[in-house]
Amino acid sequence: MCNFAPTIKLRQMALPVNINKLLRGKVVEWERLDFKRGWNPDDVLHTACAFANDIHNWGGGYILVGVEENNGMPVLPPCGISPESLDGIQKEIVGISNIIQPICNIIPEPVEVDGRLVLVIWVPGGDARPYKAPVSLGKESRKQGKRYYVRQGSVTRIANEREEQQLMRLANKIPFDDRLCHQADITDLSPLLIKDFLRRVGSRLSMTDAEAMPFEQLCWNMQIVGGSSEYVRPKNVGLLFFSDNPEKYISCAHIEIVRFGHDVSTVFEEKILSGPIHEQLRQALDYLRSQVIIEKITKVDGKAEALRVFNYPFAAVEEVVANAVYHKSWDERTPIEINIYPDKIQVYNVEGPMPPITNADLKKERVMTREYRNRRVGDFLKELDLTEGRNTGFPKIYNALRHNGSPAPEFETSEDNRYFMATLHIHPVFLTDNPEVILSDSEDASKGTSKGTSKGTSKGTSKVTSKEVLRVLNLLHGEMSIRELMEVLHFSSRDKFLANYLTPALVGGFIEMTQPNSPKSPTQKYRLTALGKELQRLNS
Repeated sequence: MCNFAPTIKLRQMALPVNINKLLRGKVVEWERLDFKRGWNPDDVLHTACAFANDIHNWGGGYILVGVEENNGMPVLPPCGISPESLDGIQKEIVGISNIIQPICNIIPEPVEVDGRLVLVIWVPGGDARPYKAPVSLGKESRKQGKRYYVRQGSVTRIANEREEQQLMRLANKIPFDDRLCHQADITDLSPLLIKDFLRRVGSRLSMTDAEAMPFEQLCWNMQIVGGSSEYVRPKNVGLLFFSDNPEKYISCAHIEIVRFGHDVSTVFEEKILSGPIHEQLRQALDYLRSQVIIEKITKVDGKAEALRVFNYPFAAVEEVVANAVYHKSWDERTPIEINIYPDKIQVYNVEGPMPPITNADLKKERVMTREYRNRRVGDFLKELDLTEGRNTGFPKIYNALRHNGSPAPEFETSEDNRYFMATLHIHPVFLTDNPEVILSDSEDASKGTSKGTSKGTSKGTSKVTSKEVLRVLNLLHGEMSIRELMEVLHFSSRDKFLANYLTPALVGGFIEMTQPNSPKSPTQKYRLTALGKELQRLNS
């Protein structure tokens, strides 16, 4: 049983990640974490080789020695390793990095977690793929030659023939965000921006070595520079996040927001956001939240609580814009565009999704991809809690829209995946310029007036309905199933019918389920509420 408490002072350089978040899978995907109960040099050798090969462009990975695993998940608190063994382990790590061919970058850091010593070994995706390593560190095994290793889920294994071919195709193919920018100098990176980032993510670098460490060494530790000792240059990811003006080196590294009037040929407002890309993302989201997103509050007869809906749910907007920043091809001379129309928001960026994803795949609620265009950009955004990865983007968008009663989103690309465009449609209750109004309070009903705010947020007793909802109410008689309603409305697309017709009618309180406690029942039907019957009568 390993139960060691650290007794030595740790002097190694800190990694630019929050270790507690790392252990709980909040920074990187579980597939990029490898847990070792104790020190096993052969296992570490093979996993380090696999992370350096980075066959899916995840950005490498982390080996955590002194942490047991159960079904790929860490067992906490960790069992830890003996402090007395640390020096010997680190010497072996130096040997391992030299045995892997070509030599790869391995960065260890001892940390204390819940009173136990854990060795975190960071292996960034390598610049000189493919990498190979001996099957064992034994002398006889080394004579047998070296093999390529890859990660499959949480397992490290020898690459098969197809994967070897894929690694060969990746040879010297470094993602743009991880390449050196030869036009820039290390002085183009801002120490203030770097330290602010480390402080925000809770890295030990912000609390320990960052102030005393030479700036160049700090940049090496964060892997935002590269080259040789006599020729150090920033990587593109460093300039995108930690340069005051990334566009000086990376063309069109900005976000454009254009707001159109009711006549789409008229531009109502235009904003160009510049600076570090994570700050651009924050500015874009702040603008959309404060200037575009509005709420409508509706009082419904017989209900204690008012109905609250947004023209666009912020969670969906946030995910769409963050995904554009994450997945944009930053070497393309085209900015991210956020176009705001009276009835929709469209976010456009290049290039499109990574092959083999097609338009047909984009119509699904979950799109699975194993390769990422910007492995380093993604890591920094995850550290800042601005995106998640793990293929959760589409489900999060769909769930937020569904919860708000909004229409389903639309995602599209070209046949050659040259662009990606996401469209969020406005909630139906915000569509009509001259809406039908139902008044439930006797005072307002007698006056035949409604109340509202200057921003379009309905208050008190007003009820706004779209033409789609009115069609449902006019044709719904008695109790009808979804199939019956679709037939009378001549609808073939179930998804569009749910998003544009049924869900808004439910959210508005005009119809209700016959089995509200079993919403997915195969015998589920729908009927008019008192409010729906009144609106049906007025529009008959």
